[in-house]
Amino acid sequence: MRDTKKVVPLKAVSTHAESRTASSNHALAPSSSYIADLRDILSHLDHAMIDRIATAIWQGYESGRTLYIFGNGGSAALASHFACDIGKGTMAREKRPLKVVSLTDNVPLMTAWANDSNYEEIFAQQLRGLAEAGDLALAISGSGNSKNVVRGLETAREMRLVPMALTGFGGGKVKDLCELCVIAPAHNMQHVEDCHLCAAHAIFTAVFRRMNNGG
Repeated sequence: MRDTKKVVPLKAVSTHAESRTASSNHALAPSSSYIADLRDILSHLDHAMIDRIATAIWQGYESGRTLYIFGNGGSAALASHFACDIGKGTMAREKRPLKVVSLTDNVPLMTAWANDSNYEEIFAQQLRGLAEAGDLALAISGSGNSKNVVRGLETAREMRLVPMALTGFGGGKVKDLCELCVIAPAHNMQHVEDCHLCAAHAIFTAVFRRMNNGG
């Protein structure tokens, strides 16, 4: 199930970053126009907030905490991707790896909760069974309004986890549930997901470098 926000065609984007490039890129081929727009959007991404999330994850690592990641559709794929990167990629100089769990990977458990309870609880219930106070929860949602992602963050707050999010389309509901929130400055789902992948890779790289450089 993909994120609940409807995908908006590229020509319908409306953020300031995108509108500035629309007139200058309209004569380009579709692929070139898309990439040119993305380049401008990435230049307006909140790099300081990305660094703050990387710092929070690093502090969690130093304290022996676990990072839980979750999302729907393309965001579910990124949750798995990021968990792989940060779980395996941080095994540096024989140090202990960062503990990370993608809540999107246990398909039997997710479908059981969706069938026996409701789809909104598939992440919240996993957190209740696995997480402890002080752990970290990273929600990924293009729209910021997916009910199961919102419920997951609400549960993270109730359990005194560190709530974080990657979102777009103005932030949606998740922006009010966490202080650490990267909002992709775009209203096109593909651009939002591109920003989220770049942010995830930037976070991984920051954590990896700290681990290799002794903090």
